[in-house]
Amino acid sequence: MTPSTISRHMVAWAQAAPMALVFLAFFLVPLALVVMVSFWDYNDYAMIPTFSGRGYTESFEGCLTRLPEACTMLKTYGQTLKFCAMVWAITLVVGFTVAYFLAFHVKSVTWQIALSLVCTIPFWTSNVIRMIAWIPLLGRNGLINKTLVGLHIVDKPIEWLLYSQFSVVLALVHLFTFFMVIPIFNSMIRIDKSLIEAAYDAGASGWQTLWTVIVPLCKPGIVIGSIFVVTIVMGDFVTIGVMGGQQIASAGKVVETHLNALQFPVAAANAVILLGVTLMIIAAMSKLVDVRKEL
Repeated sequence: MTPSTISRHMVAWAQAAPMALVFLAFFLVPLALVVMVSFWDYNDYAMIPTFSGRGYTESFEGCLTRLPEACTMLKTYGQTLKFCAMVWAITLVVGFTVAYFLAFHVKSVTWQIALSLVCTIPFWTSNVIRMIAWIPLLGRNGLINKTLVGLHIVDKPIEWLLYSQFSVVLALVHLFTFFMVIPIFNSMIRIDKSLIEAAYDAGASGWQTLWTVIVPLCKPGIVIGSIFVVTIVMGDFVTIGVMGGQQIASAGKVVETHLNALQFPVAAANAVILLGVTLMIIAAMSKLVDVRKEL
């Protein structure tokens, strides 16, 4: 290697070193500690720093000897995946629609930027505040039930509007749709408008143009938005706990419960399992498109 090449490599390493150190200190090291603690033993009072797989075996205790339906942990992960799939599907439809409107129906770049900033307004407040704002609307004596009863649409308040799977999905969609809008919008504004005009000139209908031109070119944005939404929903426990009335289980809720009980090894084991499941989902999504080109 020539001196100039060595110099360029040294500059590149020097530029990458600060971020690499931050990544090492605040991600890799804590993750390694969590994995290490997940293999420790424990009792009712303390952690015991000896190698043990008890945290993993107790999490899925009985799953191998009983029917899968009787395994509480598998049912919990199944419910978490169901929430994740429902929220993903709804945020994808809503996010794609909003992004499509901004990219193709708003002609002015100024208005595109302005409306994109409007989408960020809910993020000016805490997630918790935006979440609990649904309670006065969805409650038994909330605005929606009072309106429905007052208009004689229903005879009595609807119970399942709050503290149910419906309210959990509604709150999660409200909180995280923005994470789907921006990546898709970023992909859409890069589409060459002449391709769409060519599709119309070739006789393609609006739906044909959408499915054969726009959606394939937006695939990177869809995948990135999906990764954001899936990652957040898989680990969420606050929204599910509050909007589910502390009656709905989730993988993140299991970790929180063990942490509150000071059972750190089993909490760490469940966190590692949750991370593994989430990484498998992300890996499957990443196979659909080269995300690095979009970034």
